[in-house]
Parts: sequence; structure tokens; C-alpha cells
Amino acid sequence: MSDTSDENGTSVQDPRLETKRQYATFYLADHFLGVEVDTVQEVFKAKPMTAVPLAPQTISGLINLRGHIIMTIDLRKRLGFKARAEEEKPMSIVVRTSEGLVNMLVDQIGDVIHVLPELFESPPTTLDPQLSETLEGVYKLEDQLLLALSTERIIQVI
Repeated sequence: MSDTSDENGTSVQDPRLETKRQYATFYLADHFLGVEVDTVQEVFKAKPMTAVPLAPQTISGLINLRGHIIMTIDLRKRLGFKARAEEEKPMSIVVRTSEGLVNMLVDQIGDVIHVLPELFESPPTTLDPQLSETLEGVYKLEDQLLLALSTERIIQVI
């Protein structure tokens, strides 16, 4: 188990290790990823976007979601994956971050799963650094590896 220190230098247990956690999962290329369910606002088929001139390449544009203008990040570009084929239509996951709502484009939506705290580990050193820097860690599931994304790290696009 992993311990950290609070601002007073007191050792505190990593909160991910305390209780079972829920992740909204999705697929990106051949990777199985997830974000904590409590950060997810909604999931839907990707909508048309308004381009943002001079924005970083990872910003696909802006969407209007019931009167809220939301930045869209293409996770394939953000994580350094090969571009999505033209005929493949992305899905959107809108998440709450410290900067407000952010829309993430993914390939396919998975399920909401519960993970046990003892399955949590640090990202493997063999992962690409561009992907690894956006992860909280990984969960070794029975048949696959769940990459737990940090929504706060994902929005750091510059």
C-alpha cells in the first residue's frame, strides 16, 4: 500500500486504496481506459464542433451543450495515438474538472465497473511517457489492464 504525507508531514494513506472505486470505462485504439464515475457529467455521440483558431492540435473545437460552451479534447491526439479513421465516429465523455466541463473524444464507450483497491498500481515504466503522465495509475483486472486517467492531467494540453 502506498502512503503519502499531508501538509503537516503526517503520513496518510492514498485514498484510492481505501474503498472500492467506480470507473466509467472506454476504449481508445487497443487501450482500455477509465475515469472516476463521479467526474462524469454525461456521455453521447460526438457533436459537430466549432474550430478554435490557433488552439493546440489536441483541441478539436468547442461544443454547445445546453448553453454551456465546452472545450473538446481528442484523446487520441492528446495521448499520441494514431489518428482515428475517417469512417470511425467518436463518442464524447463530458467530465468535470477544476477548469470546468471538458469534452473528451474517445473511440468506444465501455461500462461502469467497480475496482478493488488492492488491484491499484503505479503505471508501468514500459508505457509511453505521453500516456503515462496522464494516468493516476492502473488496475490489474482479471483479463485486462485498466488505465485510470486523471482528468486534471488530461486538460494540461500546452
